[in-house]
Amino acid sequence: MVVIRLARGGAKKRPFYNMVVADSRARRDGRFIERIGFYNPQAAGNEQGLHIATDRLSYWQQQGAQASPTVARLLKQSIKVAAA
Repeated sequence: MVVIRLARGGAKKRPFYNMVVADSRARRDGRFIERIGFYNPQAAGNEQGLHIATDRLSYWQQQGAQASPTVARLLKQSIKVAAA
């Protein structure tokens, strides 16, 4: 199964996550098919905290990719922010 999930990067105590499309059997930070965005939980000031390529997201969801619970929560938050 193909999943959309977060892969951790960044330094110790400074997390940075890439939103990736990967095989569910692959490791969290291992092999992935495509990078479709990022999430920076420590974004400050005018830094961008969340970026998602919506065209690629919709493409992978049409192909049957399932979003992880964390990614689903971030997508819901981004829709709220965009609507406001």
